[in-house]
Amino acid sequence: MKQDIRQLLVTTITEKKENYYRLAFSYVKNKEDALDIIQESIKKALISVDKINDSQSINSWFYKIIVHTALDFLRKQKKVTLTDVETLEFFSQGQVDDYQNVDLQKALDELPIKYKSIIILRYFEDLKIEEIAKILEENMNTIKTRLYKALELLRIKMD
Repeated sequence: MKQDIRQLLVTTITEKKENYYRLAFSYVKNKEDALDIIQESIKKALISVDKINDSQSINSWFYKIIVHTALDFLRKQKKVTLTDVETLEFFSQGQVDDYQNVDLQKALDELPIKYKSIIILRYFEDLKIEEIAKILEENMNTIKTRLYKALELLRIKMD
């Protein structure tokens, strides 16, 4: 059983490595730092693999590890940045989203991290509210409220 979960974790990480890298990169905006975050996240996941109770939640569990590892890294580095749109599109593997609005990028960069994380996970990683709540370890209503607040702040900054 434990070996099956470990193998499922390895398979999930391998299949979704671009998504995980893109998420880490969106926090640090640096290839080497993003790779370090992914490496540290994989290490943490392999050490804690026996804590997984539901094999269906491996993806959101690993997203949570990446987000927390990235936030820890940023706290240590005292820098918060969001990836530029062109780089995000390059790593999005053929997705058609075309955000070439410099004002949007600037507005995203100015958002507090608690709002920025939700925007990244919801609109760039296309996760559901329930998944974001699990990843950020918050109540679903808190996530919804922060999402609406983040969108409101973005609208204000864009006007």
